[in-house]
Amino acid sequence: MNPELDRLQPYPFQKLAGLFADTPPADVPRIAFSIGEPKHPTPAFIREALLEHLHSLAVYPTTQGGGVLREAISDWLTRRFDLPAGAVDPERHVLPVNGTREALFAFAQTLVARDGRGLVFMPNPFYQIYEGAALLAGAEPYYLACEADNGFLPDFEHVPAADWDRCQLLYLCSPGNPTGAVMDEAALIKLIGLAERHDFVIASDECYSEIYPHETAPPAGLLGACVRTGNTAFERCVVFHSLSKRSNAPGLRSGFVAGDAAILKRFLQYRTYQGGAMPPPTQAASAAAWRDEDHVRENRARYRAKFDAVLDILSPVMSVGRPDGGFYLWPETPIDDTEFARLLHARENVVVLPGRYLSRPTSNGNPGANRIRMALVAPLEECIEGAQRIRRLIESL
Repeated sequence: MNPELDRLQPYPFQKLAGLFADTPPADVPRIAFSIGEPKHPTPAFIREALLEHLHSLAVYPTTQGGGVLREAISDWLTRRFDLPAGAVDPERHVLPVNGTREALFAFAQTLVARDGRGLVFMPNPFYQIYEGAALLAGAEPYYLACEADNGFLPDFEHVPAADWDRCQLLYLCSPGNPTGAVMDEAALIKLIGLAERHDFVIASDECYSEIYPHETAPPAGLLGACVRTGNTAFERCVVFHSLSKRSNAPGLRSGFVAGDAAILKRFLQYRTYQGGAMPPPTQAASAAAWRDEDHVRENRARYRAKFDAVLDILSPVMSVGRPDGGFYLWPETPIDDTEFARLLHARENVVVLPGRYLSRPTSNGNPGANRIRMALVAPLEECIEGAQRIRRLIESL
């Protein structure tokens, strides 16, 4: 067996199952804020496109994906991040993938040199795939604390130059999971300069980029920052996007990777062996989704309504703020986060994820301690009911 498997930590939801020894009240329906699985309906036109192309199941798909899908992705990137026409070549700069979870993991296996010195930087707290990808690629995870005094963004300022020199890959998540923090374009440009100076690659997980509070202020993206800083070849920069959150289609398992053509060429080579080709009906449905923005605006409106209602209930009793992006709340808890989650389940049958399950301890403490992650993915009425139960628990403590 691969000995690196022994270094993997239990997934957060495995830990959560072990936390709940008490039976919740049977007369209170369960409300789950723990898993970031969108519950809004998948738009009908996406389902119809999938069905209309079932005949294409008789054809082997290519790992690179079809031209129709890659062009739809290229056009979307150009519109969304205000890129010059032709800046994203569908043939060279875009690679469809079967969900970004798979791609984020596989990317480290492609990129990391197994020389025993490599570091893979990642935010802390983080999406645990980053850590597992680093470990199984033979690198060491390097945790960048995301704390309130730095706007919940990774603390790049205090990284020693010697550690930057050992960095091979930096996972970035903006908007952040679980914090909802967004890096502005100026910060992204500064990070691109660090990548050039120390010769590492930025893998920007932008899967929550299409959920944000103000229609006139979408989050910045790494490719846009590249163009604005003169890096029109996107050197050392790769972005990951998904239809799971944007289009409420987590079961479609559809996303893409875009950016540096030389890196994507090698990533395509890796994935050709891995066997990660996207089925043709999925490609057709995905192309339709990337070409439509109406359903995405409607999706944001639903999340705004839930944030408005839940924050109105919780703000008087706990320290919680509206995130700059994504659909998570990252509030402070009045007691230890694991104990709070345990009591909330035992007394109110509401499930949240303790913050320390998403983070790793540092010399300055655990940046996830005394926080919980709440995914506002359930229907509005259920989110309101869940928030009321959380408030009731807090007021009883």
